[in-house]
Amino acid sequence: MPVIEPFAGLRYDLGHVGSLSNVVAPPYDVIDARLQDELYKQHPANVIRLILNRSEPGDQTGDERYQRAARYLRQWLREGVLFREPDPAVYVYHQVFQDGDVSYTRRGFMARCRLQKFGEGNIYPHEETMAGPKADRLQLTRACQANLSQIFGIYPDAENEAQNLLEAAVAGDTPVEATDHLGVVHRVWPVTDIQVIHRLASAMAAKPMFIADGHHRYETACNYRDELENAGQLTPTHPAHGVLMMCVGMSDPGMIVLPTHRLFHGLPDLDNGELTRRLADCFHVEQVGHDLHLAEKVWQQIAARQDQGSLGLFTAKDQCWAIARLTQSGRQRMADVAAERSNVWQSLGVSILHRLLVDTLLDSAGHPKPTYVHQVCEVVATLSGENGQTDPAPAPAPAHSPPTCQLAALVLPATLQHIRQISEQGERMPAKSTYFYPKLLSGLVIHPLNTS
Repeated sequence: MPVIEPFAGLRYDLGHVGSLSNVVAPPYDVIDARLQDELYKQHPANVIRLILNRSEPGDQTGDERYQRAARYLRQWLREGVLFREPDPAVYVYHQVFQDGDVSYTRRGFMARCRLQKFGEGNIYPHEETMAGPKADRLQLTRACQANLSQIFGIYPDAENEAQNLLEAAVAGDTPVEATDHLGVVHRVWPVTDIQVIHRLASAMAAKPMFIADGHHRYETACNYRDELENAGQLTPTHPAHGVLMMCVGMSDPGMIVLPTHRLFHGLPDLDNGELTRRLADCFHVEQVGHDLHLAEKVWQQIAARQDQGSLGLFTAKDQCWAIARLTQSGRQRMADVAAERSNVWQSLGVSILHRLLVDTLLDSAGHPKPTYVHQVCEVVATLSGENGQTDPAPAPAPAHSPPTCQLAALVLPATLQHIRQISEQGERMPAKSTYFYPKLLSGLVIHPLNTS
């Protein structure tokens, strides 16, 4: 386990749609109303109409958009816009992207992965899920009878054995290629060689799989399978036993984890002096200066140390940046307030920030959801009132100004090793502990769940 299987995927016919770039989209939960509209206009067969169909005049319940998505899927298959792969395949998937001045290629493959309920095998989550997104995705799955987007799974493979098998199989072949709205290049090669697929499945069989992104969709796939079983419709070979999974080795050179910084609302309106006093028993606080644009300097110092207990803190009241470093007494206090958690969980920067600093020392448990951003320049842009790009809500919403921020925090991301250790202990990290960039594109291949 996990069991990796080929499948006959649904793919766009480039003779119908022209460039693949015209019809792909990022995952539904990072699409805001503006990008949704842009993707609708980009091409009449853009996959946005499947993964995030918008409400239309005359809709009564809001559920009509799921049926519209299903009608589009059937129509595109009927008209040849989409075609079914003639032979079962796994799909090699490369993403070429920049992070700062460095170019990366993240390599993986898409396949059907046999479903296991969390806690019953060696497929592990690392984040909590919410009922609303799962209900939404389940309605869409019922209507379309397909996995429209990949789950992002990562697995340990020190020598990249599994991926190297596939790289050799596609060497010299021409991929299909798309460029997304952020300039990331996505390349896909189908692999149908039975011997290669058999060797791949054997190489993957003993490896654990950790869900990096797509927890809601994975649990939805399990719920859909259970629905079919309860209805007596789940045969031993039914495709709903599996889910579309993008598998990436944790040792792949393109496998990087980026931070998610926080802008907090609904906290006490503190200046640096008061913040320092509140944190004094648990942190050594070093003032950097009263200038919003010192954010990059603060982040460089934190990133250079790679110490999860170091946090960059900005008090909006006096426009002051500081670096707070967890002390030994702070580690003991963290162990006390998070006694139900493992040592590894307690050591995470995001755990320290939320459980100890905000919830306990600032006495702000139950505070409103923070604004999340990934780049330091976005922190500065948002705090200065410019149009910084933030994580959109799971459902599209009209653009609006973020609420007043009392405290901003720069925090290191959890590492891949953290994910593995915490997941294998059956724990889940705080929300937004990791940010895997780039996002996987929807529309490269669809995993049908019907048997016809």
